Amino acid sequence: MKIILDQDALFDNNKAASFNRDIFAKSKTVVINVMSSPGAGKTTLLEKTVSALSNEFRIGVIEGDLATERDAERIRAVGAKAIQIETNGICHLDARMVSKALPEFDLDEIDLLFIENVGNLVCPSKFDLGQEHQVVILSIPEGNDKIVKYPVMFRVAELVILNKIDLLPYLDFDIEQAKKDLQGVNPKSEFIQVSSKSDEGMESWFDWIRSLFER
Repeated sequence: MKIILDQDALFDNNKAASFNRDIFAKSKTVVINVMSSPGAGKTTLLEKTVSALSNEFRIGVIEGDLATERDAERIRAVGAKAIQIETNGICHLDARMVSKALPEFDLDEIDLLFIENVGNLVCPSKFDLGQEHQVVILSIPEGNDKIVKYPVMFRVAELVILNKIDLLPYLDFDIEQAKKDLQGVNPKSEFIQVSSKSDEGMESWFDWIRSLFER
């Protein structure tokens, strides 16, 4: 007898993801799963996004962390409804966790739902949450070798955002090599460069979000 653990472990998750996907489709909510290493700038990026786009879209955010509501509090402070999921040591969100948070939203009143996953470049890539779009943030301080070292994460990315480009003068990061690595791992992925601190390049990110509503 052959037991494939990944398939067993993901069966229930995928059922829940399908349930979530049906809910999102019914409410016509655009859902983006945002993933990265810890400290790559997910929450700051979302703060700036909510502030910039709240006049165009009704935005909600699900925050995933091992502990504390700090990120959800930051998002609420800029005007979006945010629900915190504390995973209590689990290194990723799964579809069942997300499904438990969904009743906290009136999805008919939400155009755009961000799911900020737990900071991790491994586990979150394996778990379908029912989202339509997946974005991975890579930051300058991490170095440009992460794409080839963690290829599974970047293979699932519809968009890779290179964040903290304001630090380029101070750190050794080869952008052209990162682009080449991404092309090798996932030639369909888009790539944009931003600084969520200085706002450089952020309009490209906002335009990418707007494009999702035109497809």
